[in-house]
Amino acid sequence: MNTDVLLGLQWGDEGKGKIVDFLTPYYDVIARFQGGPNAGHSLEFGNEKHVLHTIPSGIFHSEKINVIGNGVVIDPLIFEQEILNLKKGGLNSTLNLLISKKAHIILPTHRLLDAASEAAKGKTKIGSTLKGIGPTYMDKTGRNGLRVGDILLPDFQEKYEFLKRKHFSLISLYDFSIDESFNKNEEEWFKSIDFLKQFKQINSEYLINKYMDDGKKVLAEGAQGTLLDIDFGSYPFVTSSNTVSAGACIGLGIPPTKIGKVHGIFKAYCTRVGSGPFPTELEDESGEKIRKNGNEFGATTGRPRRCGWMDLVALKYAVMLNGVSNLIMTKSDVLSGFDQIKICTSYKSGKENQDHFPFQISPELEPVYKDFPGWKEDITHIKNYDALPLNLKQYIQFIEDEVKVPISIISVGPDREQTIFRDNK
Repeated sequence: MNTDVLLGLQWGDEGKGKIVDFLTPYYDVIARFQGGPNAGHSLEFGNEKHVLHTIPSGIFHSEKINVIGNGVVIDPLIFEQEILNLKKGGLNSTLNLLISKKAHIILPTHRLLDAASEAAKGKTKIGSTLKGIGPTYMDKTGRNGLRVGDILLPDFQEKYEFLKRKHFSLISLYDFSIDESFNKNEEEWFKSIDFLKQFKQINSEYLINKYMDDGKKVLAEGAQGTLLDIDFGSYPFVTSSNTVSAGACIGLGIPPTKIGKVHGIFKAYCTRVGSGPFPTELEDESGEKIRKNGNEFGATTGRPRRCGWMDLVALKYAVMLNGVSNLIMTKSDVLSGFDQIKICTSYKSGKENQDHFPFQISPELEPVYKDFPGWKEDITHIKNYDALPLNLKQYIQFIEDEVKVPISIISVGPDREQTIFRDNK
């Protein structure tokens, strides 16, 4: 049995959490393969909203196994708060949540380094969530990091102190002061380390491969989005890990020959949080309407998301990189009420049109749009594809024809029940 992959095809926030939760009944194991608590996966059901940052989105199905893979970086403080929030809802996640020994740990000083580095950049800042993700991955690749398996070893404190001294030395190079709250934060962090010890640590690469050999169905869950990939995204305004489907191999220890379907998620429009190029961004009434209708505010930071029309150039690029086998379109309901909707089909640079995602997106790059008639109907109650407005179906058909990948699922609202499964295998 192969492992399927589910990931975002834009700049993140595509609704991966909801779709993973929706698909979980079809799988035995849900395994997160990259990223850290800078990701926020929102799920709604039973008139309640749940936000996850590190824990896989299959956690609300108690009969399923959830794995945090080696490619993830974990902040013990945020992880503990997530678990406590789940327990408030009556969910005992210690029973079905497994953590890779090789997953790296975010230290309190990683957050300080993140803040110091971002402040030093001034107007050229990346737009980091300041969760310490980047510095943690830097220590990982620099072979200095602390991993989950280290917390049970006798020299853990010694390793921590070594890394802390290194971080303080680096922070001293910035014009950045460490306030008095650090000691309290550090104390709380160590308490969260003790909390983390109650969870079962695993060699996830062996376990995931055993699950596949035993015929269990595994879904690898990605965070952020393809256009934030450290190698293939809009560099340097990217995250610190590989968000593409190949990242599942590294982040879980899966051979490429055992990757099955790749579910690619995209919004019916585009959004982006933080700094960085965004060709189809709308800084007008239409952009504000999308933001308001879609409640486009970051699940992790609360920051308002930048909104724009669908970018087909970027979507085709993401589909190519990931080998997407089927598409999932979310937030189609947000576009209800527009007289006209646009899709960017190419970019114009000077007198030339280009249909490739460029090495660097310059401010002079102009999107070339194709116009579509909108629809006025409220679609949030619709349960089958045939009942959707004709103009929305034409919009969907155009995307399918251009990308040459079927759209198999359409989300018409935030609740898990507001999801249309298409029989277009």
